[in-house]
Amino acid sequence: MENIMKPFIISVLISLFMTPVAKKLAIKIGAVDVPKDERRVHNKPMPLMGGLAIYISVVLSALLFLPIDKTLISILAGGTLILISGIIDDIRDISPKAKLIFQILAAVILILGDVKIEAITNPFTRNSSLIYLNGLSIPLTIFWVVGITNTLNLIDGLDGLAAGVATIASLSFVFVANKFNYIPIMIISSIVAGACIGFLPYNFNPAKIFMGDTGALFLGFILAALSIEGVMKSVATIAVITPIIILGVPIFDTTFAIFRRLLNGKSIAEADNGHLHHRLLRMGYSQKKTVLILYFISAVFGLSAILIAKANSKRAVIMAMVVFVVTILLALKMGLISTKREDSNE
Repeated sequence: MENIMKPFIISVLISLFMTPVAKKLAIKIGAVDVPKDERRVHNKPMPLMGGLAIYISVVLSALLFLPIDKTLISILAGGTLILISGIIDDIRDISPKAKLIFQILAAVILILGDVKIEAITNPFTRNSSLIYLNGLSIPLTIFWVVGITNTLNLIDGLDGLAAGVATIASLSFVFVANKFNYIPIMIISSIVAGACIGFLPYNFNPAKIFMGDTGALFLGFILAALSIEGVMKSVATIAVITPIIILGVPIFDTTFAIFRRLLNGKSIAEADNGHLHHRLLRMGYSQKKTVLILYFISAVFGLSAILIAKANSKRAVIMAMVVFVVTILLALKMGLISTKREDSNE
């Protein structure tokens, strides 16, 4: 673990230094979020593009501490393309279709760098044999990258929420990658965690700057890439299960939102007030308490993933099933999956 301390600290310091710079730039170019509907929980204009500081921290630290190979180049190049789409969206809204094109192109860049899901393990066989995806590898990789990129963006609704969840997920990837002795993945995961931690003093409630789509989409993309390169390429039973659990809060919240909207006869792209953080706020929790509760849930998911990664095949499957069942039951109890109509302007 000594391999990660220096990159982590440098990443924190760069992010701390660059966030005020990003704030000044956002105000200068008009990347400001003006509250215009009741879903937003802030009541005054806030500078966006804080994710630019996270991006600079990740890129500089990665170039300093990691070997520059086609894998790193593809991750940083794809991340840069995603960042550009986020900056454009923070300055002037772009259509979901345009965002999707950017995300698909970024996923293709990853694939060209050989960062792709090539096989999945069959946990129900004695030796967890591999099922090679062949022609399905590319579409599945694109689906995963686009999906994870957007899940983090969808939970970015409260001060410090997305940055904190990304921090916990990144640290979880550090420990899981350590199990497989994937040193480069440990380093870049620690760099991402450090960049988020350096940003949090400016973003935690009351926030002075938002990461915007610039940061949320970039972090989602990087976490998607880390999950493929750091876990899914292993031959362990947990290869597919672990990243889903590590990213449990954004993945499950987004999945429940899709089901909720379909059950209500709404478009899956239509915003509503049914996300987990909205429901916690309606239960009477403050913004800070809501964010801390979701940090705790993310940490529980992360710890579960680390324990599952250390378990044998049979135990890993049982543990994962328990996590999924408990999550679904809690979601049903909280009304995250229901036929009750959610008003997007509640």
